[in-house]
Amino acid sequence: MITGNGTIQKESTVAAGPSADVRATVGPEGAPVWGVGPSPHRVRAVDRPVPRADTWLRRYVVDLVGLDLLAALLACFAGVAVRFHGSLGADATAPYLLLGLVLPPVWVLFVLLGGGYERRFLGVGTEEYRRVATAGAVLAATVAIGAYAVKFDLARGYVLITLPLIVLLGLGLRYARRKALHHSRRSGRCVSGVVVVGYRSAAGELITRFRDEIYHGMVVVGVCLPEHEADVTEVEGCPVLGTFSDAADAAALVGADVVAVLACPEMDGVELRRLAWRLEKTGTDLTVASALMEVAGPRTTIRPVAGLPLLHVEHPELVGARRLFKGVFDRCAAALALALLSPVYIVLFVLIRAEDGGPVLFRQTRVGRGGAEFTVYKFRTMVVGAEALKTVLQSRNEHDGVLFKMRRDPRVTSVGTWLRRYSLDELPQLVNVVRGEMSLVGPRPPLPDEVARYGHDVRRRLVVKPGLTGLWQVSGRSDLSWEESVRLDLRYVENWSLTLDIQILWKTWSAVIRGAGAY
Repeated sequence: MITGNGTIQKESTVAAGPSADVRATVGPEGAPVWGVGPSPHRVRAVDRPVPRADTWLRRYVVDLVGLDLLAALLACFAGVAVRFHGSLGADATAPYLLLGLVLPPVWVLFVLLGGGYERRFLGVGTEEYRRVATAGAVLAATVAIGAYAVKFDLARGYVLITLPLIVLLGLGLRYARRKALHHSRRSGRCVSGVVVVGYRSAAGELITRFRDEIYHGMVVVGVCLPEHEADVTEVEGCPVLGTFSDAADAAALVGADVVAVLACPEMDGVELRRLAWRLEKTGTDLTVASALMEVAGPRTTIRPVAGLPLLHVEHPELVGARRLFKGVFDRCAAALALALLSPVYIVLFVLIRAEDGGPVLFRQTRVGRGGAEFTVYKFRTMVVGAEALKTVLQSRNEHDGVLFKMRRDPRVTSVGTWLRRYSLDELPQLVNVVRGEMSLVGPRPPLPDEVARYGHDVRRRLVVKPGLTGLWQVSGRSDLSWEESVRLDLRYVENWSLTLDIQILWKTWSAVIRGAGAY
C-alpha cells in the first residue's frame, strides 16, 4: 500500500475476533503498527506494553495463601507458648499442638470463603482487609461453637491469644505484601492493561489519574473514541485503537485485561450487554465508570431493580453518631498526643527562641466548618513581620490557584525550614483539635482571603472541620496543584469514614518522614 506521503507499507491480516478486520502494517522504520477496521490511521497500538495480569495475579494469590498459613501457624504456637508458659512438651499441650496444625488450613479456607482471595479486591483498598477481619470473626465463632459441641475444654487464654493474633498477623503480612506490590507497580510490573472507551476529554482525565496513582496497577494501553473523534491518533500519549464498535477486538488485539467504559450516551444498556458478550470470549473484564466522580466506598451500592443494576448513592454522613464519635476520638487522641509530645514542645521552644529572640508561636485567622473563623496555632517558621512582606513577594508566587507558595521563601528561618520539612510547625494545632475547632483529619484550613475567592464547588470543603492532616498531606503536600488539592479535599468530604481517617493518619508518618513537598 502507498501512503499519502509516498511511503510503501506492507499489509497483512490477523484474526483478532469474530468481526474484526485487523491489519498489521510495517512502517518506514520496520516497526509493526497494528490497526483495527478499515481506517488504520486511527489505530496505532504497538506490541502490548504490559504482560497479562493473570500471570502475576496467580503468583500473588499463592503468596497470600502462604502468608496466611504462616500467620496462623505462628499465632497457634504463640498461643501455646504464652498460655502454657513455654512448656510445649507437656501432655496438656498436645491437643493444642495438634490444633495448631489444623487451624492454618482451616483459616485459609475461611479467608477463601470470605472472598479474601478475590482478584478484584487484591491490592486495591481496605475491602480486602475487611474481608480478612470478617473471616477472623467467623472463625472465632466457629471455634467456640465447635468446642462447645464436642465438649472440648478449650483454654480461654489460648483462644484470646491465638485467634486475634491470627487476624493481626494475617493483616500485617498482607499489608507488607501489598507494599511490595505497590513498589513493583512503580517499576511498571504487576499491572493490568486497560482499554478505555469514552470521549477524548474523559479518557484523558482517566489516563492522567491512573498515571498519578500507579499503585492501583491500571495502565491504559489504548483508547476507543466515538465516530466524531475518529481522526484523533492518541490521547495523553496512549494510542487510539478505533471507535466504540472496535472495543472488544482492540482489547483482544493488545491483550488487555480490562475494558473501562466511561459515561457516554452511545454506550447504552444494549451496547454494553453486547460488549460484555464479546469480552466474555477472551476473559477480559468489563468495568463501567459512573459519571458521579469522587464518590466511592460504602456510599455506593448496586441495587438490582426490575433487572436493572441501579447505583444507589448514600448522602455523606456529615452529622449523627459517627460524627460525634469522630469528635470524641479526635479530642482524646489530640490530648494524649499533647501530653506525650510535651518534651518535644520544650525543645522546639528553645530552638525557635534562640534563633532570633522572636515569639515562638504564630497565630493566624483561618476558616473552619461552616465558614466560622478561628485562630490557628503554629510554631513560627518565618521572620518577625513576614505577613507584611507577602505583598512584596506576591509576584514570585510559584503556586497556581489561590494559595501563595515559594520553594525558597526568603522569609523562612533556618530552624523554620527544618520544622516545615517534617511538619513539626503544625504540632500546636493539636490545641485547636482539643478545642473542637479542627479535626485530626480533614481539608487544609484556609485563609479568609482564600475563601473569598472560592467558587461554588470549592466551598464544599467547608462542610467539615479542617484537619491537622488529610489526603493533601499524604499525596504530595505543597507539590500539588490547586486543582488537585481541591479534588483531594472534596474526595475526603464525600467519602469520609473513621477507617479512612485511620488510613490517612497511618500514611502521614511516612509522608512526614520523607519530607516531600514540604516548603
